[in-house]
Amino acid sequence: MIGLRRSAPDLEWVQMYRQGIPTSRIAALAGAAETTVRYHLQIAAKAEPGIREEHKAALAPAAPRTSEAGLRNLADVLAFHEAHDRLPVSHGKTSRERALAAWLANRRRQSAEKTLSPTYRDALAVIAGWDKPSTRKAEDEARWQHRLEELQRIRAAGGEWPRHQKTDDAHERTLGVWLHGQRIDYRAGRIDQAKAEQLDRRLPGWREGRGHRGGRRR
Repeated sequence: MIGLRRSAPDLEWVQMYRQGIPTSRIAALAGAAETTVRYHLQIAAKAEPGIREEHKAALAPAAPRTSEAGLRNLADVLAFHEAHDRLPVSHGKTSRERALAAWLANRRRQSAEKTLSPTYRDALAVIAGWDKPSTRKAEDEARWQHRLEELQRIRAAGGEWPRHQKTDDAHERTLGVWLHGQRIDYRAGRIDQAKAEQLDRRLPGWREGRGHRGGRRR
């Protein structure tokens, strides 16, 4: 009731404050001046300094949640990256890729705001730099390096140079097309000098391929 004199601190107001209710709202509910409510809370805080932290904790947003649709998107993003050696992009060829890119952009925003669900955060952590804004140039560079590393492992294990045609092995054809493109760019003088040096250093004989006497390592 308005005008009712309360003993300070008012225990009801203190409890409401502990629950995260702001002083302005407590005053409105109690029909009291906000300055009066603050006075009561100041007295309570002197006796129990911890109520300030309790109030802040009650105001904290609820733990971020996941949804069934979100978990499906997460699984699809991980599968997409495994299959294509890159993340989905907004200019992707399929509507599904574009939808995954939009979902991922929201997760990047949440990560920056520190509101990302730990479930998403921990799962996406296996993809280095997933939370950084993606550009086509960066994606192309990462894919180039990945192809180089794959081919280097194959050659180090004694494998043959991959073919870009006349093969039923999709993975071999992918690497073969990539390598064939590097040779074309080299012969046309279009290849980046730093990339040419990496190829020379890490893949000796790459320019000649199967026709080179060192085509197969024993």
